[in-house]
This record gives sequence, structure tokens and C-alpha cells, in this order.
Amino acid sequence: MSTNLSKEMQAHTYAIMNDVEDTHWWFVGRRAILESFMREITQSLGIERKGLRTEEAESATGSKGLEREERTQGEDLPNLQNYKADESQIVDSQERVSQSTVHRPQSYESPSPQPSVLGTEAMALRILDVGCGTGANLEMLAEFGNAEGVDVSDEALTFCKSKGLNVHKGLAEELPFEGGEFDVVTGLDVIEHLDDDIEGLSEMRRVTKPGGYALVFVPAFMWLWGVQDDISHHRIRYTRKQIAERMEKAGFTVARATYANITFFPPILLGRLIMRLTGIKPESENNVNVSALNGFFGRIFSAERHFLKYFNFPLGVSIVVVAKKA
Repeated sequence: MSTNLSKEMQAHTYAIMNDVEDTHWWFVGRRAILESFMREITQSLGIERKGLRTEEAESATGSKGLEREERTQGEDLPNLQNYKADESQIVDSQERVSQSTVHRPQSYESPSPQPSVLGTEAMALRILDVGCGTGANLEMLAEFGNAEGVDVSDEALTFCKSKGLNVHKGLAEELPFEGGEFDVVTGLDVIEHLDDDIEGLSEMRRVTKPGGYALVFVPAFMWLWGVQDDISHHRIRYTRKQIAERMEKAGFTVARATYANITFFPPILLGRLIMRLTGIKPESENNVNVSALNGFFGRIFSAERHFLKYFNFPLGVSIVVVAKKA
């Protein structure tokens, strides 16, 4: 793992990213895949919360029913032992019992219906994007709840604020939040920027609520190293096993880890081999693109989300990990 690099990308890359991330096929396709994973995470959280609310409602209903039963069992019926056994007195006692049953005191009537716990609206999810960059992912995350971002770069934060996003300055290894504040914490192409990735992942876990999730996206395979890794000041590209092990060491339980962007794996590998052999170094690989094909390529890359719903990819340019805090 490379060290002694700035945690920020090279200065010129933020403006380029801000210009292209709404239209470039790679950013568009990545967001579509991440949105699909976020939808599954929020559905899981909704089901779990509904289950908790159901248990609370059943517990509350059971307690009230038990209280009513105890009160009913403790109710004193008219004492017939003081009556003589002649027929008139027996009839009289039966009438009194009947009257006492019909004219039950008000306190024994069924209680007024209580508001259902299940009927209350779930609180909006709190989502934190660590290393939010210039904000396109944060805008997508805001569709699922109250999304906030944190980044080390003043320039990146300026772009975010110009879009009206809620962002903070801070290091991934020292997040400016209390423990257990967020339902979902994301690190989307940020973990590879850290000198100590386990420390950064541990900090993400610290600010995640118990039962909450982390969604991580990282580059795959060191032999895919290219110009974009250099200018982005990456320390490493991972294998699926490596990033999963680091998530576990940070205290998360990995629910799923899969490669992504298998579609463009061959051309990206070929392009980086050519640049490596020829010494060509563009200002950014984001500029190596045919703009007219962005829409077409974006749709192809985005389509991977449909297949990822059913199985993991054996390889790809990137890796997606979903992990849970117990």
C-alpha cells in the first residue's frame, strides 16, 4: 500500500469531476448500481423496523389484556351465603346477581382504542457519505433520507455547497460526529485514499447506529493500476477478499461483496496496458471519452444492476460491499 500521499486528489481533478459526473458514463452507471444497492438496504431497514414496531405493539397489547383480565377476575360478585335457602330468597339473590352483571361499573368497560404503533410514520433515515467529493452521489443518497457529506477537500465542499448540500469538513479517520448517529454510512471510492483503511472503516462503524449498514465501493486489482489511481492519490486497489477482511477487522459483518463493472473490464484493461506501454498520461482518464457515446455506455453499465440483484460477478473494475453493524 502506498503511503505519504495527500488524502486529497490532485487539485485539478475536482473541477473535472464536477463537470463530468452528471453525464460521464462511468459516473452515471456507478450511481445506478449504488442506487440499486441503497434501495435494498433501505428496504431491509424498513422490514427490520417494522418487525420491531410489531413486537412493541404486541407487547403493549398483551400487557393491557393481562391487566384487564386481572381486574375482571378480581371483581367481587354478590355473596349468596347470607341468604336463606327458601325459594323466594334464591330468586331474589339471582335478580341481584343479574342486576349487578348488567349494570357494570364504568371502569370495567372496554378501554378506548389506542393509536397503533404500526401506524406511526418511520423516522427519515440519516445517511452519511464519507468522502463526498463534489456531491453527485450525495444528491442520489438524499432520495433515501436526510443525507450529509464529509470531505477533507475545501474545493470539493465548495462544489457541494453550491448545490445546496449539507456537508462538513473532516477526515475519514476522525469523523466530526457522535457515535451511532447514522442509519447508513457510505464510502464510495474513498477507502483506497486512506493510509490506514481499517482505521477509516472503524470510524465509519463508530458513527453507524446498531443494526445500521455500510455501503462501500472501491477499485479492484492492483494490476489494473492506471493514471486515474495516480492522480487520485490511491494507496491500493483491492481484491474482494481483501476489502471484505478489512471490513470484518473494523467490526462490521459483511452481508455481501461482489465485483462490479464487468462490462467494461476488457477495454479498461486494454486501455491501461496501452498507456503503460506507451507512456501516455492524460490529465485525467475521465477526459479519455467519446462524449457522444456517454448515453449508450451509461445505459450498458447501468444495466449491471439488474444482474447484480441475482448473483455476484467473478471479476470487475470495482468492488461493492454491503456490511452491517451488529
